[in-house]
Amino acid sequence: MAPRAFITGLSGLTLTADERAFLRESRPWGLILFKRNVQDRAQVSVLVAEVLHELGAEAPILVDQEGGRVQRLGPPHWPAYPAGAVYSRLYDRDREVGLAGARLGARLIAADLLPLGINVDCLPLADVPVSGADAVIGDRAYGETPEKVAAIAAAVAEGLAEGGVLPVLKHIPGHGRATADSHMRLPRVDTDRTTLEATDFAAFRPLKKLPLGMTAHVVFTAFDPVLPATTSATMVREVIRGFIGFDGLLMSDDVSMGALSGSIAERTRASIAAGCDVVLHCNGKLDEMRAVAAVAPELAGDAARRANAAVAARRSPSPLDVEAARREFADMLAAGAVA
Repeated sequence: MAPRAFITGLSGLTLTADERAFLRESRPWGLILFKRNVQDRAQVSVLVAEVLHELGAEAPILVDQEGGRVQRLGPPHWPAYPAGAVYSRLYDRDREVGLAGARLGARLIAADLLPLGINVDCLPLADVPVSGADAVIGDRAYGETPEKVAAIAAAVAEGLAEGGVLPVLKHIPGHGRATADSHMRLPRVDTDRTTLEATDFAAFRPLKKLPLGMTAHVVFTAFDPVLPATTSATMVREVIRGFIGFDGLLMSDDVSMGALSGSIAERTRASIAAGCDVVLHCNGKLDEMRAVAAVAPELAGDAARRANAAVAARRSPSPLDVEAARREFADMLAAGAVA
């Protein structure tokens, strides 16, 4: 049977009997890990292996491993990585060094993740922040212009891909202008269509061929005065698939976030109806997981095509002397800090 059109979380460090039965019976397309699921290398490896035993060896295993404020695997068992703004500063001093640093940092992240069985990283961001916006993006961003953001995001995506890890482009079509944190409440952006197409949306267009993308829980009133991009058929059709031209697998941002309204089942139905291929549900609460699974359809049609294309896009990792690469990366960051 085909997997169902959702990605699920888990409650803790080990797979419970109820969660194991849920994975087997509900057949989510993939799993996403959070800090509550992470202790050390051995524990993560066992947890992922048990999930893959239920879902199949090719199932996507996701994590948000950006660096800076958003890093689910961190010291002492994994290195700390810089926030996106660090690559922006390197880029401003020397464009090629900035791009090389972003690519190498992402390649090293992939070298951390793949041995654990984690094959998807929710990175890069192509959000373009503006003055006065909520700090939820802030220093996670790669710059303040669409051209720089797109260039650094492309380098990050390539570094992950070189390490055998699929990138996820987020948050389509842009969270940088939002004046609220969508984890807490629904942001509204009243900027006109022409400005959005020249700035926020423009950063995503050069990245449209990436295999996976994640929506923004943001209302853009110039296109849809009521619904956020995640649940707006207009936004998905006209902006994400249309103006931006993204044809990869489109997943919602987490449907348990405060920006969305209605029951978890209603949010799931609305996301799929709007054109999301897959719904992301992260909090690991089994009752909500079951509610998502009850209404998520089996992957079929274009959604199945995109899902299969994403899995097929994985590469074998390129050779890397990890310790030498870590020294090179540290030298890049140190040189940028004192330049």
